[in-house]
Amino acid sequence: MNASPEHQRLLLDIAEIDRKLSRAEKARTNPAQGPRIKELAAQRQEQVRELTQLTGVLEDARAELTRLESDVALVEQRRDRDAQRLATTSSPKDAQALEHELASLAKRQSDLEDAELEVMARVEEAEAAVAAQQANIDQTTAEGTELTSAAKAAIAAATAEGNSCPGTGRRSSPRLRRISSRSTSAGRHAVSESAFCAAARAKAAR
Repeated sequence: MNASPEHQRLLLDIAEIDRKLSRAEKARTNPAQGPRIKELAAQRQEQVRELTQLTGVLEDARAELTRLESDVALVEQRRDRDAQRLATTSSPKDAQALEHELASLAKRQSDLEDAELEVMARVEEAEAAVAAQQANIDQTTAEGTELTSAAKAAIAAATAEGNSCPGTGRRSSPRLRRISSRSTSAGRHAVSESAFCAAARAKAAR
């Protein structure tokens, strides 16, 4: 049986509502920002892993520098002590031994200070690497935060669009209600508006 013109218009309206609902649902469940957000999340995870490694290198270099500084301080103390002993000793043999020890300590201190300079350079490089990596993480986080906010706004807009479609929620179309009421009064099954729309969709599909 051919549908009346009014029912045909209803079917067209339902088809348009379906398209709008489908578009809104897709935007709600799959926002355009989603793929990039996932990419940034994975990128940030990798950046944090690299930062952890760089931080470990920096901490090791700082620990080594602290040890060297402590060793230099000990050598300086021994040199000061031996120099005082040398200044007060009256024994040629003790003086010779002290002079030899002082020469050894001077060499030891020089070597330690050279190593200290090298480690200080490594500390500076490690600090720069950590700072640069942290800047990368901050940039990734900022972009991710911005896109997440945009995605939330898009989801909210899509949800509002879906809820605003006639026949959804409480904003049902008066024309849909009239036709549904007429169908019911004509002796058809008493159905809700949503069930009526479903039947109309099935009819349109056939």
